Amino acid sequence: MTNKPGYREHPDFVGAKHSGELSGAIDRELILRMLRPTKNSYQNGILPICSALAALFMAVGAVSFGAIQPVAAQEQRTRSLMVSGQGIVSIPTSLARVSLGVEIQGKNAKEVQEEVARKSSAVVQLLRSQNVDKLETTGIRLNPVYDYQNNQQRLTGYIGTNTVSFRVVTEKAGDILDAAVNAGATRIDGIGFVATDEAIAAARQQALRAATNDALQQADTVLAALNLSRREIINIQVNAATPPPEQFYEKESFARSAADSTPVIGGEQQIQANVSLEIKY
Repeated sequence: MTNKPGYREHPDFVGAKHSGELSGAIDRELILRMLRPTKNSYQNGILPICSALAALFMAVGAVSFGAIQPVAAQEQRTRSLMVSGQGIVSIPTSLARVSLGVEIQGKNAKEVQEEVARKSSAVVQLLRSQNVDKLETTGIRLNPVYDYQNNQQRLTGYIGTNTVSFRVVTEKAGDILDAAVNAGATRIDGIGFVATDEAIAAARQQALRAATNDALQQADTVLAALNLSRREIINIQVNAATPPPEQFYEKESFARSAADSTPVIGGEQQIQANVSLEIKY
């Protein structure tokens, strides 16, 4: 190519063209060499132009060249599958949680409270003699009783209650209930059933294992249908295995079986666990 009058290519640029140095990405160091003043720069009066271009390149060059990165590497993402498994283990209950107490109604508040205290003490003494577990008071109340006639409120007396709860081996629950009534208990509020702490702890471990296996089986089924296979597990989330609330039978249903020796029969308790896995494939 013939240069225009008064125009001379930079010697580095000429060499770069013949060597193929400018092919592909522009070399930052090459451009800086091209912008350095030479002896011809002074002769042709292009020194100010070279200086200005060099300053501009230094200001924006880092941003321009730094932004040129392999796009494929930035967009590469890990392929993963999220699955959640559930494990449920049923265990027999062996303990009964009983709620009972004393309820007295009378004309005088002081007399009602004294009678409640007397009978409650006898009931608590009996329960302690039977070595029941987790014996605790659950409520003490003394309330006025009113009669409403002709849109008028009239005080007729007082009602006082004192209730307790406790745990006992299910086989002994019926006999203890009968003995508590004989000692002075006038109300049975309900009964619930639960397994021992040791049995619940062992069932938690089984439920977690079952939940983990369930999650893995789900992942294998999905990936196999897509002709894929699972690799390593990259994330694990465990929801604590907890037993559901105790089944608590109210006094109405319980009273129907309390005519003779008060049979008490426990049931099963379910322990549930959930495990979520993120699996790379």
